[in-house]
Amino acid sequence: MYILRDNIEIKYEPCEQKRLEDEHRETAKMISSMHMPKDVLKATLKDLMIDDNSRVMIAHKAADFIAQYKQTGELPAKGFYLYGQFGVGKSFVLGAIANELAALKVKSVVVFVPEFLREMKNSIQDQTLNEKIDYVKKAPVLMLDDIGAETMTAWTRDEILGTILHYRMSEQLPTFITSNFDYAGLEHHLAQSQRGDVEVVKAARIMERIKAVTMPIQMAGMNRRNS
Repeated sequence: MYILRDNIEIKYEPCEQKRLEDEHRETAKMISSMHMPKDVLKATLKDLMIDDNSRVMIAHKAADFIAQYKQTGELPAKGFYLYGQFGVGKSFVLGAIANELAALKVKSVVVFVPEFLREMKNSIQDQTLNEKIDYVKKAPVLMLDDIGAETMTAWTRDEILGTILHYRMSEQLPTFITSNFDYAGLEHHLAQSQRGDVEVVKAARIMERIKAVTMPIQMAGMNRRNS
């Protein structure tokens, strides 16, 4: 409070707690989530449990990804393809990286793939399909969680995933993917159609796009869902 030309002027200064809350809200705006659990979106790299050599490597590679952006102002062209057993924390890593990027004002779109693909089918009726695909495929950083857990159809594989991944490959936009399958296992999964056909060529085409935008990293460790 101070006096200016016989008027009392009051100037409010936010306390430290208010500044922290405002900063947290601004950071949260940089992460757009589609069907992801809230606890994943609160993850940080410093909370990643280092109980396995693969986790040490993942933490280092994540730090390198962030550091490259800090140094150059440009995002690396490739993200990670994290694969491993259920419950080892693959989704947690996505959330942690998204939060690190959010603090640098880099927007991430984090998508739980099985629910997203179901939503895409429903979007045909309300005519929002193309709008939603564009939003996902053009994200500065895209994170696709649990690919391979969905019931895949030729349409969702070729017209949804294929379209998104082709755009990101062409534009060299970093993409992070988690799966219980390694590259070979996912390719086998993608080749199976609901009609019982095996579409090897189409599955291979999707995998080439995935390999172009990710580097494979196996993630091990204890199952935290059962601990």
